[in-house]
Amino acid sequence: MSLFKARDWWASVLGEGEEFDQGCLCVGDVDNSGSGYDKIVVGSFMGMLRIFSPHPAKPEEQMEADAQLLEVQFPDPIIQVEMGKFMWCLLWVFSGTAGNVEHGDQYQLRLVYEHNLQRTACNMTYGPFGGVTGHHFICIQSMDGMLMFFEQETYAFGRFLPGFLLPGPLSYCIRTDSFITVSSTRQVECYRYETLAVATDADTRQDSDQQSKSSGKRLTADWTLVLGEEALDVCVPHTSSAMSSIFVLGERNLFCLKDNGQIRFMKKLEFNPSCFLPYGSVSEGSTNILMCNHNNMLLVYQDVTLKWVAQLSCVPVAVRVANFPELKGLVVTLSSDGHLQCSYMGTDPSFFTAPKVDAREVNYDEVDTEMKMLQKVIRGATKTQGITQRKPVVLFNAEVIQCPECVLYSQVKIKSRSAVQSPKMTVCVQPPLAVTQDQFVLDSMGMAFSVCLSGSCLYLNDLSLCLSGIPRVSQCKFNLPLRLVCYPSSAIKNAKYKITVDTNKPPVNLNEVFPDFSEKSENNESSALGFQLITGSKVIVLASKTSQRYRIQSESFEDIWLVAKELVQRFDQHFASLGVKDFRNSFTGPIPLPEYFETVDHHFELRVNVQKYQDLLSERAVQFRAIQRRLLTRFKDKTPGPLQNLDTLMEGTYRQVIALADAAEDNRERLIQAFTRLQSATHLLILLLSLWQGLGSEQTAILEATLLPLLQDTPQLGWEESVDAAISHLLKTCLSRSPKDQAISLSTGPLTIPKDTSRLKKHITLLCDRLGKGGRLSLTSEANVPTTVMITARPLTPTIFG
Repeated sequence: MSLFKARDWWASVLGEGEEFDQGCLCVGDVDNSGSGYDKIVVGSFMGMLRIFSPHPAKPEEQMEADAQLLEVQFPDPIIQVEMGKFMWCLLWVFSGTAGNVEHGDQYQLRLVYEHNLQRTACNMTYGPFGGVTGHHFICIQSMDGMLMFFEQETYAFGRFLPGFLLPGPLSYCIRTDSFITVSSTRQVECYRYETLAVATDADTRQDSDQQSKSSGKRLTADWTLVLGEEALDVCVPHTSSAMSSIFVLGERNLFCLKDNGQIRFMKKLEFNPSCFLPYGSVSEGSTNILMCNHNNMLLVYQDVTLKWVAQLSCVPVAVRVANFPELKGLVVTLSSDGHLQCSYMGTDPSFFTAPKVDAREVNYDEVDTEMKMLQKVIRGATKTQGITQRKPVVLFNAEVIQCPECVLYSQVKIKSRSAVQSPKMTVCVQPPLAVTQDQFVLDSMGMAFSVCLSGSCLYLNDLSLCLSGIPRVSQCKFNLPLRLVCYPSSAIKNAKYKITVDTNKPPVNLNEVFPDFSEKSENNESSALGFQLITGSKVIVLASKTSQRYRIQSESFEDIWLVAKELVQRFDQHFASLGVKDFRNSFTGPIPLPEYFETVDHHFELRVNVQKYQDLLSERAVQFRAIQRRLLTRFKDKTPGPLQNLDTLMEGTYRQVIALADAAEDNRERLIQAFTRLQSATHLLILLLSLWQGLGSEQTAILEATLLPLLQDTPQLGWEESVDAAISHLLKTCLSRSPKDQAISLSTGPLTIPKDTSRLKKHITLLCDRLGKGGRLSLTSEANVPTTVMITARPLTPTIFG
């Protein structure tokens, strides 16, 4: 170990339970201030983007109180962050304005353009591809081996790397206008941009191979070099225009190559490296290298000569060098769990000495007992570990209140520990709900907004409030009242779909549980209530007079969920108000899988129709363009001739294109409604499973994440394949029959739309069967011991009520 420790100049702990990697750290003048000083940009796999302007804190100040300029939550994970001259400006423009609050200036991030990737990205690089000057292009490597090139807002082209198996690190060499990567065959490969640009284009690897054989423009590497080991990173520092050096960090060696593939030097490492950074040296013809390892050490090399070693407080996954107003050349490191540090190499010695080895004989029984106890403590700490969050400046909550005039409104209460000026509140609802105003600046004048229906189907009543200030964000979620989506109606005795909820307490008066619906209900009986959904069917709740059972019935299967969820919640609240602590809701089955599968099949049929309409539109569009070309040739002919009914054919084709476009748009709207109905039916299935097996909150959350992985369908990823993959994972891990089944490797192929829903139905039925046999949902891979409980998936049968 090193005698000296790296001296901390500034440090911060980012988030709670977030993960980071080598591409998540970037430094530079992100706000284009022109001062020559850098800011730190950090992205996480949880989608959080943070920007810092570090400076040492005074004794009476908090270290990171005003060092954080911005914190933004993105909907997707951030795997790499880069700064460059993209479209004469940044992909995301970061700007600041002078502030008039105690926190200082206010910064914001503005989107300039974005690209929706058709393939799963792995990493990226950027540079003046093709020798352009003044701006940078972007190259993204996908998980299936495709290099996708983007010129500002435009997708230029994509090329598949030959012989690809797994993605490796990627870097760009400005001097030779080429891309450097390390393939899964453990060799460095170099591809020139010109070679990539003239190679054949294809949508799939099979198309690329076929076109290469037929046209002769097969993509080949400019040069290759066998490493014999896996590469962790590749870097090409731009230190000289006359010579370029390519640095490759391996698992056991550091390689420095010339831009033609020849080895300049190689350094054998006696440790496991975690990250590195080559940068310019004051000595002519040499390069300095910062290297971190898994022993918490920071090493400084000048070519192959070790110049300095310092001890760090954590294992970095990314390292950069930055200049700040009060100190230049600081080393910025980021660990995988979010420890961000700015340090310099001082001379404070570390007085740690290794303890003497105890030579006494080892009692293996005591060691085994102690190991089991420590493993139990570790498992318990893993579930509850986390970094203590800072206390928020602003705390607020919301609740729904009904006034005597039967008007429903929400009351938002805000408490602040310090003076905050002009905070902003954002109201977020899921479709098909909409709000009349979604953003407010809180002041003494108050605010008001209304929630309304913007679609033809409604099965959700969740609302989220987001309060943003400088630079923190607070969130509050609550449920909208049931009266927003339905109104009292008369009760009917018969319906197509029925479910029965059991309780362990005597039956109660439904008018007491639903006082907001009993006042205007046409049926004054306490054993029946009717709910008419605004955009759905009628839902009836019947209470048995002789047993502790309640039946919920409707002509629409998915409409039952909202009323069933409200009934269970109000029962819990009602008996809790009476001081009853052992109240419990339950469901005895059977699980209505046939009815649920009808909703799944309807949604899948509309998804298949989307592809059919796209294919038909493509065929008619090709036919329409061919007719246009032939007509244009006839019109340009100097000798007039008959049109041979081409004009009639073009008009008919045009009408077919318009009709197909209208049908595709109608199918798209129906698909949105079908997905909303599928969400509601899935919520009902989750509710019944949780009541049937008495699942806790953690297991219910896992079940919701498994069956509801998407907020909406996309052309690239749909509900069926996502749920099938998630259920398959559970069946091979926590719901496996034996530990031997867990050893079977899971399929990691691409998620594509299946041919039918038979496999999905089988897996859902098997999931219910494993849960019925005592299976336990868990994020760990511990096998469950099945019991003798069985489940029968059959249509619902009516229940006789006295």
